[in-house]
Amino acid sequence: MEAGTGGATDNVLEELQRYVGFSPDDGEALRELHPIACAHFERIADVFYRRILEHPEARTALEGGESQVGHLKVTLRDWMGSLLLGPWDAAYFERRCRIGRVHVRIHLPQHYMFGAMNLLRQELTAVLEEALRDAPGRSARLGRALGKILDLELAIMLHTYREDLLAQAARAERLATFGQLVGSIGHELRNPLGVIETSLFILKGRPASREDARVAKHLDRIGEQVEVANHIVTSLLDMIRSRPLVRAPLRLAEVWTSALETVAPPGHVRVLAEGLESLPPLEGDAVQLRQVFVNLVQNAVQALGEAEGEVRLTADLPQAGARRVQLVLEDSGPGLDAAIRARVFEPLMTTKARGLGLGLALVRRILERHGGGIAYAPGDGGPGGARFVVELPLTPEPS
Repeated sequence: MEAGTGGATDNVLEELQRYVGFSPDDGEALRELHPIACAHFERIADVFYRRILEHPEARTALEGGESQVGHLKVTLRDWMGSLLLGPWDAAYFERRCRIGRVHVRIHLPQHYMFGAMNLLRQELTAVLEEALRDAPGRSARLGRALGKILDLELAIMLHTYREDLLAQAARAERLATFGQLVGSIGHELRNPLGVIETSLFILKGRPASREDARVAKHLDRIGEQVEVANHIVTSLLDMIRSRPLVRAPLRLAEVWTSALETVAPPGHVRVLAEGLESLPPLEGDAVQLRQVFVNLVQNAVQALGEAEGEVRLTADLPQAGARRVQLVLEDSGPGLDAAIRARVFEPLMTTKARGLGLGLALVRRILERHGGGIAYAPGDGGPGGARFVVELPLTPEPS
């Protein structure tokens, strides 16, 4: 088998190759099929996306909408080329896994993935049988290799769906444990903080504390730190509470404006928004969605530090029949290290010296309760730093 040397990746790939019975001889057969099939790639891509555009639900899953179909056709032709030419190694496996993760992120139902693969199987098989009508033995040999590689493609994509399912289950378990711990500690901390606040109020009311500037200064500092501690406790408890969503019609442009008033970005940070005014009204909890924008903008501003920079929110007008709206928030900061990207939405995961690591976890929780979601995606031509893709449904979904 043509596998690379990438440790766990190789083990999974080799296991899947054994499962479908893919061998070096099949690789040679696929390379033999390529010159026969490549002349039909453009037509097959046309058939593929025409079929998708006939189904409203499948069409809405297209990333970038119908306007991106031309680009996606080129991508599909490249995919068919690598399907038949290989090499079917660790790099191939990683590329296919990335495609599968995109399917997971855009909520593509698995039955559409199966249907799409079946369409490609039918089209490529028809090309093969027509071209080798007079060579049934060769046609059968190449056909078996084609079936195996398409089965391998399905197995890899199902592997990414399974990865996502296991990750969700592990996250739910961690959140449950985290919630029990936080609930207990948070409520216990409220009592001593309440005593400190009461004592502080009494001390501030005494004439001596008002007359001695040093005493007054330290009492103020104690008060400030009590507020910080209360904010930490509130943030922790907010993370585990399921406050009911107060759903009402809203416009994201107004929610965004309200969030910026709360954050008040410093003068050296330019904050831009594009496309929000054109979005149709949504239904959701304006207060909690404002918190989503507040947390994202605060993170972006903190990432920029004292350097001049930019934070940009862009929204694309949904295509006709679309059921979700997509927003992209990006900044010109340093971005996230690859090592923490997969865990950036977990509670207590932070890169800040004094951060709690609750902001993005709360953002994801709020969006998921609205029926939406959020993902980190490296920049691709924007300001160049962190880039978060936010999705919200255009129609209400149960919380």
